[in-house]
Amino acid sequence: MLGICRGRRKFLAASLTVLFVPAITWIYLFAGSFEDGKPVSLSPLESQPHSPRYTASSQRERESLEVRMREVEEENRVLRKQLSLAQSRSPSHHRGNHSKTYSMEEGTGDSESLRAGIVAGNSSECGQQPAVEKCETIHVAIVCAGYNASRDVVTLVKSVLFHRRNPLHFHLIADAIAKQILATLFQTWMVPAVRIDFYDADELKSEVSWIPNKHYSGIYGLMKLVLTKTLPSNLERVIVLDTDITFATDIAELWAVFHKFKGQQVLGLVENQSDWYLGNLWKNHRPWPALGRGYNTGVILLLLDKLRKMKWEQMWRLTAERELMSMLSTSLADQDIFNAVIKQNPFLVYQLPCFWNVQLSDHTRSEQCYRDVSDLKVIHWNSPKKLRVKNKHVEFFRNLYLTFLEYDGNLLRRELFGCPSEADINSENLQKQLSELDEDDLCYEFRRERFTVHRTHLYFLHYEYEPASDNTDVTLVAQLSMDRLQMLEAICKHWEGPISLALYLSDAEAQQFLRYAQGSEVLMSRHNVGYHIVYKEGQFYPVNLLRNVAMRHISTPYMFLSDIDFLPMYGLYEYLRKSVIQLDLANTKKALIVPAFETLRYRLSFPKSKAELLSMLDMGTLFTFRYHVWTKGHAPTNFAKWRTATTPYRVEWEADFEPYVVVRKDCPEYDRRFVGFGWNKVAHIMELDAQEYEFTVLPNAYMIHMPHAPSFDITKFRSNKQYRICLKTLKEEFQQDMSRHYGFAALKYLTAENNS
Repeated sequence: MLGICRGRRKFLAASLTVLFVPAITWIYLFAGSFEDGKPVSLSPLESQPHSPRYTASSQRERESLEVRMREVEEENRVLRKQLSLAQSRSPSHHRGNHSKTYSMEEGTGDSESLRAGIVAGNSSECGQQPAVEKCETIHVAIVCAGYNASRDVVTLVKSVLFHRRNPLHFHLIADAIAKQILATLFQTWMVPAVRIDFYDADELKSEVSWIPNKHYSGIYGLMKLVLTKTLPSNLERVIVLDTDITFATDIAELWAVFHKFKGQQVLGLVENQSDWYLGNLWKNHRPWPALGRGYNTGVILLLLDKLRKMKWEQMWRLTAERELMSMLSTSLADQDIFNAVIKQNPFLVYQLPCFWNVQLSDHTRSEQCYRDVSDLKVIHWNSPKKLRVKNKHVEFFRNLYLTFLEYDGNLLRRELFGCPSEADINSENLQKQLSELDEDDLCYEFRRERFTVHRTHLYFLHYEYEPASDNTDVTLVAQLSMDRLQMLEAICKHWEGPISLALYLSDAEAQQFLRYAQGSEVLMSRHNVGYHIVYKEGQFYPVNLLRNVAMRHISTPYMFLSDIDFLPMYGLYEYLRKSVIQLDLANTKKALIVPAFETLRYRLSFPKSKAELLSMLDMGTLFTFRYHVWTKGHAPTNFAKWRTATTPYRVEWEADFEPYVVVRKDCPEYDRRFVGFGWNKVAHIMELDAQEYEFTVLPNAYMIHMPHAPSFDITKFRSNKQYRICLKTLKEEFQQDMSRHYGFAALKYLTAENNS
C-alpha cells in the first residue's frame, strides 16, 4: 500500500513541477519585473530603480535568467520522462521497493489495517518508510523448551532464512533439551551470517515460577516477561517470536517498523483477533484486563533499552501481583500480563498492522487482516489444534507451512551478497580440508564425503530414559534410511531396552517418518527410543557417520552395535545386562559377540530359544549370516562350537571379521572414510583388535537378519568398477594409517590382508 502511496506522491510532485515551474518562471521574468509601471530591480544590491548601475547590470541579470531558464527546461524534460515512466508502471511494481543498498519495508501502512477493520493506525498512511541497512543484524528472541518445540523452531527459522536478506542473530531461551538439539542443529547447519546464543531457561524459572499459569505452554510461556533482564544489556531492540510462527516475507520489513515508534512506545504488538478479552465467549467468562480486544504476544517488537529505563521488571511484577489477587492465575501466560500492563499504560504500545500476526485459532477475525492470502506476512498457529484449525483459507496456510516444513534446509546455506560472515573456525577448517583434496582424483567424491558436514537434528521425537540403578544398561545402536522404516516396530517388540537410531532422510522424508511414528501405537508407546535425523547430502550413504551419531547419544554405559535389518532374540536385552556383570565388562576391554543368522523368508516364525534356532538351522529355514556370499565376515565366531557351548568363549581376530558386538560406550568410533557398501564394520573391528579388545562369543545370544531388497550402495559396488577400485584404495590407506598409529602390532593386518 505504501509503495503505491509513494508512487502517487512522486506522480503528483512531478506533475506540479512540469505545469507550474515554467509558468512561475516566465511570470517572474516578464510580469513580475514591473511595479506601478516601472521596472523592479532584480538585484538585491539595487535600492533605486534608476541607479547608475541598473543599465549595465540588467543585461547581465537577463542573460543569467535566460541560462537559468534553459536549466529549468532541461529539468522539466527529465521530469516528463520520469513521469511517463511512472504512468507506464502497474501498481504491483511499487510493492517491493528493494535497492542494492537497503531492504525496504513494504506494505505495512496502517491504511491497509484500517481497511481490514483491525488496526486503528499509529502512523500516517503515506508516512515515509525507514530503511534497514543492507548488512544490519536483525535480532530475534525465541523461547523454546522440549522436543516438540525444537521441531517447531526449525520450521520457523527456515521460513525466516528463506526470505531474509540480512544477517541474523537468534537469541534462544532454551531448556537443556532444546539447547542440546538446537546447538547441534545449527552447528551442523553452518548457515552463513547467522549467529546463535543460548540462555538457560531453567535458570529463569525462579523469576516467573510464582505466577500460576493454566496455559499449555507451562512455565516457559511466561519467560518473555523477563527478556529485558535476560538478554545482553547492550542489546537495544529485538523481535520476539513464538515457535508456532511462519514468515511469508523478509523479517527486515518487520525490523524496520521499530523506526515508527514515537514517544514512549516500547512494545510493538498486533491486536488480538479473537473475542477472548471481550469476555463474551461463555457465561461467567472473566479474562484478564485488556485494552479493547487486547493484544497477542506471538509477535512482539521490544525496545529493550527504553523498557529498562522505564523499570519494566518492576512494572509488570506489580501489575501481575495486583491482578493475581482476584484472577488467581493466568490463562494465556505472558499475554495476560502484557495486556494488563498495557491497559494501565496504553502509551507503551505501537499497534502493528494485523498482517504481522495473522492468528489462526478458531473463531478469530483473522480473515479481516488481508484482502488476498498473498498479502500475508506472518502466520501464527496459535491454536492447540495447529494445522487442524478452522479457517476459510486454511489449505493455503497449511500448504505454506508444509512448504517450509519439508524444504531442503541445505539450500538455505547461501551466502548473503555483500555481507561478510563472521569467522567460523569449523567452516574455515572444513574449507581447508577440502582445499587439500585433489579434485582430479578419481576417488575425490569418496574422500570428500569424509569431511561433509551433515545437518543433524537430535531427538526428533520425545525421549525419556530412566538410568538403571545397577549401572548395567545397554542401548541398541543402529542406522537406517527410509526404505527400512518398516523394521522399527518389529525391533521395538524384540528389544525392550533403550534404542539409539540415526536416520538418513531428506527434510520431506523426515516429515513422512514423523507421521509414520505418530500413527504407530508401538512406536508412540516407547519413549526410550532416540531418533536422530541426519539430513541427506551428497551421493553416498554415510553409514559410519550415522553409526557414530547414534553411538554419541546413548545414555547407558554399554551399547549393542547392531544393524536395522536384524531382529534380536526375545529377551536379549536382559541377557546382555547379565552378561555385562558376569564378564566384568566395566573393568575389561571386551567385545561381546552376538552370533548372527539369517533367513530368506519374509514370514518367519521367530525362534524363541537356542534349541529352536538350532532345529531351524538343521531344517534349512535359517543359515549362519552370509555363509553363501561372505563366509569370512563371521567365520571366526565358530558356529560349530557355538552349537554346543554353554559358557562364553574367546575367539581371535581374523581378516574381514565383522561381528555384531556389545561394548562400553567409550569404544572407538567408526572410520568415516568408508561410505556406502564395503569395509565399514570390518575397519571398526580391526581397530578394536588393535586396541586389544578381547572378542568373546555369548553362548545363548543370537540375532536374525531379515530379507530385504538390495540397497542402492551394494548395487553400485557390484556394477561400478571405479567404486570397487576406490574402496580398495581406501582400505589400503586405512591399513597404512593403522600401522602409523599402532606401530609394529598393526603389521599383522597388512599380512592378513595379503594372505586372504
